Amino acid sequence: MFKIRDVVISPPLVLAPLAGHTDSLFRMAVKQLGGCGLVVSELVSTEGMTRNRARSEPLTRFEEGERPIAVQIFGADPARMAASAAMVEEAGADIIDINMGCPVKKVVRQGGGSNLLRDMPLMEKIFRAVRRATKAPLTVKIRSGWDHDSINAVEVLRLAEDCGVEALAIHGRTRSDMFSGKADWRVVAEVKAHARIPVIGNGDVFAPEDAARMFRETGVDGVMLGRGVLSNPWLIRQAWDHLNDRPVTETGHGERVRFTLDFLGRVSRELPPPVALGKLKKLGGCLAKGFPGSSRLRARMHEARTAEEFLASVHDHFSNDAA
Repeated sequence: MFKIRDVVISPPLVLAPLAGHTDSLFRMAVKQLGGCGLVVSELVSTEGMTRNRARSEPLTRFEEGERPIAVQIFGADPARMAASAAMVEEAGADIIDINMGCPVKKVVRQGGGSNLLRDMPLMEKIFRAVRRATKAPLTVKIRSGWDHDSINAVEVLRLAEDCGVEALAIHGRTRSDMFSGKADWRVVAEVKAHARIPVIGNGDVFAPEDAARMFRETGVDGVMLGRGVLSNPWLIRQAWDHLNDRPVTETGHGERVRFTLDFLGRVSRELPPPVALGKLKKLGGCLAKGFPGSSRLRARMHEARTAEEFLASVHDHFSNDAA
């Protein structure tokens, strides 16, 4: 357990923000499985929020059962970042999180995400503008640096602390690494060793043992789990069981089938049809991993032209599998 100001994070395991995946439906589904102390929204563009709030609203929406929740914003304009932070606070989020780590071109080209690791003066302006605009707890998520010749995570930490940021999450890769290679937990440990605020470690936590090892090797206050949860939504609960010396059992086939059908059915019911189909294909493809005939199942998912057709193909696959 640790605190971000007065927000208690218990268990100290965090669902990472993953664009296109960790919407409210997925966050709630993971939270209900247990072990998750904090969820973070998909990153939300401050340009979009301040120009057309209605279009960004689905990304910032959350259910009471998700609390505590951090809503993550990104951008490069201090005034828009501040205005968006005020909107997030008004919407009732427990924590405002600034994304300074996203490596994807679409975000970097707009000057946001990990691009800010190359512009410390602009980073400071953003921190100070957002801090002035809101009284809510403020956190930031970063990578270790832009590339291996410019690893500056400790410098970012010090600046963040000086500007009133109250916790920092660090992914142990540089922007140039994208998601290849291996996350360097030594940088995570170095940041924690210099920190006066809570530090959350992220990167290459794909098994319960990985979470325990990150705590042990880096001394972080919390561990953030991302890509591994997409194909195994029980991963956070399993990590918490492992950390408490409880038996970690593999999720049975029947439970996995029920979760997949229930979750995909809710996506189909609660999202507009065009949005639902895209979300079903993205999340369904992740959840299909590990099932018998998973490649055939993913192919049928990809071929679906409507949400109804998608769900029918999934139900048909599991019915034939049971037979």
